[in-house]
Amino acid sequence: MIPAPPKTRIYLASRSPRRRELLKQIGVAFEVLVLRDHPGRSVDVDESQLPGEGPDDYVRRVGLAKANAGWERVLQRRLRRFPVLAADTVVCVDEIILGKPPDPSHAAKMLRLLSGREHRVLTSVAVKLDERSELVVSESRVRFAEISPADIEAYVASGEPTDKAGAYAIQGRAGAFITELHGSYSGVMGLPLYETLQLLKKF
Repeated sequence: MIPAPPKTRIYLASRSPRRRELLKQIGVAFEVLVLRDHPGRSVDVDESQLPGEGPDDYVRRVGLAKANAGWERVLQRRLRRFPVLAADTVVCVDEIILGKPPDPSHAAKMLRLLSGREHRVLTSVAVKLDERSELVVSESRVRFAEISPADIEAYVASGEPTDKAGAYAIQGRAGAFITELHGSYSGVMGLPLYETLQLLKKF
């Protein structure tokens, strides 16, 4: 992968440490724009699923909404006008979106659902600058081996499923559950590097 030119600077509208690591990996200089996302308080982007909305439409809508919210923050703070990059990742089984588990019991339930079968991971990447916005979606298919109840219990107890879509991190211990991956490893982590760099080159 050819790194982006050193002069490239963007705003990353994401709290995700994985996305920060991935951008650093391909040499993109960035500053983090923190969006408000605490449930129960004011939020910049409502990530609630709309009635009848499928995973593909959801991930596109939320990814773009995050980029737009980030751009609004740039204007409000009168920051230098660099492109805003945002992303959203969903794990889905049979068109059911598995979000971030609110507690260990939900994490275990999600892992039991993923055990022994294939699921889709969709990551949208959106870039916004002035009136222009562009979006791409990376789709990966991941198959899990059968996971024993003891392994699920141990994985949940490790704390790794917390704050992870679908209750797992491919770059962590859950890598041992995966028998097949078709698509983007970095996309499953939360930022597909090939698609991201191609999108940034347009700006």
